[in-house]
Amino acid sequence: MGDTSPKRSGHAKQPEHRVGVLIFPEVTLLDVAGPSEVLHEANRYGANYKVVTYSLDGRPVRSSAGIALSANAAVADAHDLHTALIPGADILAERALDRELIAATDHLADAAGRTASVCTGAFLLAATGRLDGRRATTHWRHAALLARRHPRVQVEPDSLFVTDGPIATSAGISAGIDLLLALVEHDHGPDLAREVARSLVVFMQRPGGQSQFSVPARTPTPQRPVLRRVLDTIAANPAGEYSVPALAAAAGTSARQLNRLFQHELGTTPARYVELVRLEAAQALLDAGHTVTSAAARSGFGSDESLRRAFVTHLGIPPTAYRQRFASTIAAPAGTAGQLRGPASPTS
Repeated sequence: MGDTSPKRSGHAKQPEHRVGVLIFPEVTLLDVAGPSEVLHEANRYGANYKVVTYSLDGRPVRSSAGIALSANAAVADAHDLHTALIPGADILAERALDRELIAATDHLADAAGRTASVCTGAFLLAATGRLDGRRATTHWRHAALLARRHPRVQVEPDSLFVTDGPIATSAGISAGIDLLLALVEHDHGPDLAREVARSLVVFMQRPGGQSQFSVPARTPTPQRPVLRRVLDTIAANPAGEYSVPALAAAAGTSARQLNRLFQHELGTTPARYVELVRLEAAQALLDAGHTVTSAAARSGFGSDESLRRAFVTHLGIPPTAYRQRFASTIAAPAGTAGQLRGPASPTS
């Protein structure tokens, strides 16, 4: 058989590009491993990345998955880096940030020409002040919290990754891979990055944003009883008739007053709120295996086209793509990508 190993690009060996990765107790393992694997794979095609891990004291740390990660050096020893990578951890959004960890983030970023974060690593960057006045993102579940804690940061909750000057931030675990592919493309061009994406079996550029992985945010409980009754009615039957006059009549108020209540307490209009509730219902129906036509009818959109427009507007992808992307891998038809098979029988 011939050589089946990946072919390196024909260009000359690239100068070494040092990437410093901050590791700390409870760091999300894939936030470290995913981006590192992208760089390792890029080296097979002609890049020359050297990944160096730094912990606060140079000692190994225990990751969120319980797997120990070794450090090459202490953060204080970091210097002459081209890229600093700040991974995330659940604790960064759940607890007050450790001052020593913030200082370590600041030092590593100072030692590098550019800085990138994965998931909640953006909280550490924001705590250093480096995201002030910049656009940034983080995991959709924590985007609102990041915006509240750091109002000077322009948080983009639907972006998979955001680059603003020398700083890049990314959403959840797999978005760290998206971001690193983009950085590889910036450093070495699209051809090399495309080879890396193919080798890792990932999208070169994933369609849609984070919204496709979440559901519309749950609405806080309104203060006015009349508005609570309206919201409960909509939630109980998303497919109902909910024109503003109909909602106002059911609530015993005027259409004008109802619009004011929605804007004051929810920051939106009745029509937009109803659409978001129906969108959430449609997502749940598609997740449960309903067809697009069935989901459109049961959620209140009525037609496939109305559902498609809502999905593209809010999630960035059509419902057919959403259904394929989030369908059960076990229930997938035989021969489709991602199918999981049960254990082989003794006679197989």
